[in-house]
Amino acid sequence: MPVKQKKLIVIVPMPGTFLLDIAGPVDVFTAADVILNDMGASPGEGYNVLLASPLTTKKITTKSRMELSCETRVDAIDKPIDTLIIAGFPMAMLETSGAFISWLHNTYPKVRRICSVCVGTYALAEAGILEGKHATTHWQFSQDFQRRYPGIMVDTNPFYTRDGNVYTSGGVASGIDLSLALVEEDYGRDLALQSARKLVLYLKRTGYQSQFSSLLEVHTMENSIAGKLHPWIVRHLQEDLRVEHLAEHCNMSLRNFNRVFIKETGMTPAKFVEKLRVEIARKYLEDSDLSMEQIAEKCGLGGLVSMRRTFMRHMMVSPSDYRRSFRTSLQTLN
Repeated sequence: MPVKQKKLIVIVPMPGTFLLDIAGPVDVFTAADVILNDMGASPGEGYNVLLASPLTTKKITTKSRMELSCETRVDAIDKPIDTLIIAGFPMAMLETSGAFISWLHNTYPKVRRICSVCVGTYALAEAGILEGKHATTHWQFSQDFQRRYPGIMVDTNPFYTRDGNVYTSGGVASGIDLSLALVEEDYGRDLALQSARKLVLYLKRTGYQSQFSSLLEVHTMENSIAGKLHPWIVRHLQEDLRVEHLAEHCNMSLRNFNRVFIKETGMTPAKFVEKLRVEIARKYLEDSDLSMEQIAEKCGLGGLVSMRRTFMRHMMVSPSDYRRSFRTSLQTLN
């Protein structure tokens, strides 16, 4: 009778990817396997982790210029794959990765589950695996991803998303969150928790990717009304910034101001002002010792209740929790 084999986790490290995209999942599955072995696991329990190159060479150079030596190439894998993880995907390969995308498309029906880390979602999308599904990717690429693949429902709030047997995760460290969730799915919460503790990680991070994203890409609005208004609004956050006052400051009629503003930015002036107030509040929370009341007043966010409500709406986390997570290291040590 053949000996039952451990679950084969194939991780495909794409060239130019952050090392943590690859090392994070590798370490989570390795830690889980070590713990299972220490507990006297039955034959076949646990994981074998295999790095497989998507290129003709087994050498992969990461963004940090560290070189990884893969055990094999994807087209040479001759064992059943349990879980396939695509770690990153350089935009330069969108036009040159035909052979790999074809392999991915043909391999997907043969695996138990398929996953992506960060912009590895582009590879799954190119292979047609995500069409009609919900997906997560790095918050910085969400708009570009949605434009390229309108048939995919993108949500960059969660750290990872599951739709059927397809799992996608957000930026870099989210691959760790996803891998812990996969371990929990396979062997239960206790093993996932032990693995997280061994690696000194949270089993489940609080919050959402929106904590890390920029609400406004002001640099893209440089020649718009919003871009020109931005410095003036920052200096007058405590004042009444109703749309009528903004239009008056620009010497424009209310109707024309609204029309042009929405056309240039895709949002109303009121929404722009609210997002800008939250962005400035974030900086105060990160870099200053100002009280919540002082920050609310300086940013024109009203009282504490109003500030908390507005902050939660945009950041999915309270101002106090945000400060605890993102306050500068130096201030935390003092």
